[in-house]
Amino acid sequence: MVISISGKRARWTGTNKQQRVKQKRVAENVNQNANAVVEHLRVWNPKSVEDVIEFRGETTVVVPHGLLRAAAKECRDTLQFDLLSDATCVDRFPVEPRFELNYHLTSIPKKQKIRLRTRVPSDHPYVDSLVPVWLGAGWLEREIFDLMGVHFNDHPDLRRILMPEDWKGHPLRRDYPVEGFRDIPATYLPGLKK
Repeated sequence: MVISISGKRARWTGTNKQQRVKQKRVAENVNQNANAVVEHLRVWNPKSVEDVIEFRGETTVVVPHGLLRAAAKECRDTLQFDLLSDATCVDRFPVEPRFELNYHLTSIPKKQKIRLRTRVPSDHPYVDSLVPVWLGAGWLEREIFDLMGVHFNDHPDLRRILMPEDWKGHPLRRDYPVEGFRDIPATYLPGLKK
């Protein structure tokens, strides 16, 4: 039995078993909703879903980077994912494709969340911008461009947002020098004598 006490009042909230059953039902509903989203995307375009990753109740749909904007537009228009809550990038160096872009989508009317992921190679780090789908993607994509060096096609204002305009390199890449770039005078190099 679980009793919650707040102030001078005590309230019976059920047994631990009842709470676990309720949590399990909620998790099953979330998975069913995510599966419906995946199935809709597969029916809409069979090539739009490369992989589906389920981890700790969260669903990630891996989309080819050529279909990212179209899949995002389908999620917004048909599936009611009306909020882009975050966009992140992961550098998988030395693995290819090197970059993983993750877009976290939320459907406010349906109370659902899903993540769209696309993989971008390092030799051609270009992907279509999602600014035409969600205007809020502009700042998030500028941050990814600035810190990781992924370029977004058709972005209205793609320029650095955190680093100075004349900064060389992208500081969150795994191959970026930990101590930054330095000019070392030739007199301090080992093996050179004055």
